[in-house]
Amino acid sequence: MTETDMVHEQIDTIDALMAHYVAGSLPEPARVLVQSHLEMKPDNRSLVNSLELLAAEALENAPEAAIADRDARLAAIFSSASPVPAPRTAARPENALFPQALRALLGFEAEDVPWRRRLPGFKEYSLDMDSCEVSLMWIRPGRALPAHTHKGMELILILDGAFNDERGRFGPGDISIADDTVDHRPVAEKDRPCIAFAVSDGPVKLTGSFRQMIGDLIG
Repeated sequence: MTETDMVHEQIDTIDALMAHYVAGSLPEPARVLVQSHLEMKPDNRSLVNSLELLAAEALENAPEAAIADRDARLAAIFSSASPVPAPRTAARPENALFPQALRALLGFEAEDVPWRRRLPGFKEYSLDMDSCEVSLMWIRPGRALPAHTHKGMELILILDGAFNDERGRFGPGDISIADDTVDHRPVAEKDRPCIAFAVSDGPVKLTGSFRQMIGDLIG
């Protein structure tokens, strides 16, 4: 794996993703994606709580180790400036689409997204952050995205609406995990647009037949 990979181990299940979240090994946008997922589906926090308890128990049972340059380290701590409290995040507006963690990361709400049209029926807002490509996606009801696989890892959190692909249905609060083993063609459900937050560390590779690809690009 390269240094730009999202993590240095394979993440292929939600459980593995939650373990990396608890370990603090996710880049910031991926951490925010998981935190937003937990805001939308708080029942899933039980797994995170269990992992945190296991981590605390392992730390408590770890053998003691001497601190190198103890006096110098203590002197540096006592001479450092007091930490500046983190600014308080405004309370999430009622009926807001974005979870609070996502709104804090982006600095705006759903109605203020500066969308750019990428394809007919597909809009996107993207930026680079912490060696990842971060994007918001808006997919017209019933619209199919071109079949593709991934040259890295992609995490997608569904914020509103839903899409279906070869693996099943992904609705609000669900996370899709895709890498080079996944070849899929997401199709937004027909009753409403699908709005999603995506974090990836590599480009997509279009697959499928030429005829299907042209049809999906035209929309």
